[in-house]
Amino acid sequence: MSTNIQSMLSLGALLIFSLISLRFDSAVLENTEVEVENKVYLTAFSLADDLLEEIKQKAFDANTIQFPITNPAGLTNYPLGPGSGETYPNFNDIDDFNGYSRPIDAPHAEKYEVSSEIYYVGEDTPEVQSSSRTFYKRADITVTSPYLKNPVKLSFIFTLK
Repeated sequence: MSTNIQSMLSLGALLIFSLISLRFDSAVLENTEVEVENKVYLTAFSLADDLLEEIKQKAFDANTIQFPITNPAGLTNYPLGPGSGETYPNFNDIDDFNGYSRPIDAPHAEKYEVSSEIYYVGEDTPEVQSSSRTFYKRADITVTSPYLKNPVKLSFIFTLK
C-alpha cells in the first residue's frame, strides 16, 4: 500500500511540475513577444522622427527662401508637393515632402514604409486641413510595416510667424 501512495504522490508531483513548466514557458514566450513588438515600434518611431528632422531643415515655403512674406496669399497654393524638376533629396521646402514615400530595407528595419503628408492648417484648428493658405503647415509622418499591428503616426506643426 505504501508503494501505491508513493506512486500517486510521484505522479501528482510530476503533474504539478508539468503545469508549472508549461506556465513558465508561456510567460517567457509572452515576454519575448512584447520585447520584439517594442523593438519594432521603437524602430518605426525612429524612422518617422528621422524624416521629420529632415523636413525641419527645409524652408517653410519655396516663396520664403529669399524674402519674408507677410500675406499667406504669397505662399505656395494647393496642390502641395515638389516643384517641377525637384526630386528627393534636393527638396528645398517643407511642402515638397507632400506625398513623399520611401521603403526602408536597412538591417533590423526590413519592410518598413515611411510616408508624409503636408497640408495647411488653421491657427485654432491644427488637426483640420485648411482649404486656404495659412502661416501653419502640418506634417503627418506615417510608418507602416507588416510587423506593426497599427501604423505609427507622428505629426508636427510648422509656422512662419
